[in-house]
Amino acid sequence: MTKQKRPVDIVVISDVHLGTYGCHAKELLCYLKSIRPRIVVLNGDIIDIWQFSKSYWPKSHMKVIQYLIKWIGKGIKTYYITGNHDEMLRRFEGLKMGSLKIVNKVVLDLPDGKKAWMFHGDVFDVTMQHSRWLARLGAIGYDTLILINRAFNFFSEKILKKGKLSLSKKIKESVKTAVAFINNFEQTSAEIGIGNKFDYVVCGHIHHPEIRTITTSEGSIIYMNSGDWVENLSALEYSNGEWTLYRYNEALYTDRQSENDDDDNDFNASQLFNNMLHEFNIMRK
Repeated sequence: MTKQKRPVDIVVISDVHLGTYGCHAKELLCYLKSIRPRIVVLNGDIIDIWQFSKSYWPKSHMKVIQYLIKWIGKGIKTYYITGNHDEMLRRFEGLKMGSLKIVNKVVLDLPDGKKAWMFHGDVFDVTMQHSRWLARLGAIGYDTLILINRAFNFFSEKILKKGKLSLSKKIKESVKTAVAFINNFEQTSAEIGIGNKFDYVVCGHIHHPEIRTITTSEGSIIYMNSGDWVENLSALEYSNGEWTLYRYNEALYTDRQSENDDDDNDFNASQLFNNMLHEFNIMRK
């Protein structure tokens, strides 16, 4: 029996990092299949072009692309906000293709008259602005840490019979400079949003899902971050005039997960690009 899809006015997804070992594409696909959005905001780093390798692109990663294109083909308004890992798409800023629009930022007018300012957030990253090679090196190290984390969790669950642990989250939470960076990122986003009279500021980039009110001497704003699909498996949803932070629960998707058990077989390079070209041609018709 087909499960009924949840209607969602707006869904915001960021930092999927398709094309990397850390991406939880199967889980994301299960989530996408469970909702019926009216507006989709892909808030950067959906495809990790920095680390993109033609030798690694599982079917599950391709299926996420295909499902998003299916939404676009149905006329669901979709904003692709560029991030730092897919920054080469910034040259196409303003491009419209069906119901898809590529942007660097977007302001959405909500039904209650409030405004939500959305952007990826790497503009505030000093490392990105001045030392891109260092940022790329850090991205490779992060992906390696995710691989180590997966091996650790396999050992923990299968051998020690204990739960999972996110090593990268533990490291970020224990390093004072990382905590300070997150706080500064959130504060800076909020201050600019307040200065521009927005009601909400919505970011990605730092892989730290959050909804909270930030108050300064100039006013207040609700800061939100959609998190990621590497560690937190999270998204933002707007329905019935309210924003909520969604977190993936594996237990809710057992049946759908089993449908994708054959997704680990990789496409070769020619299959990948032929399929992507085919999907985009269909969307343009």
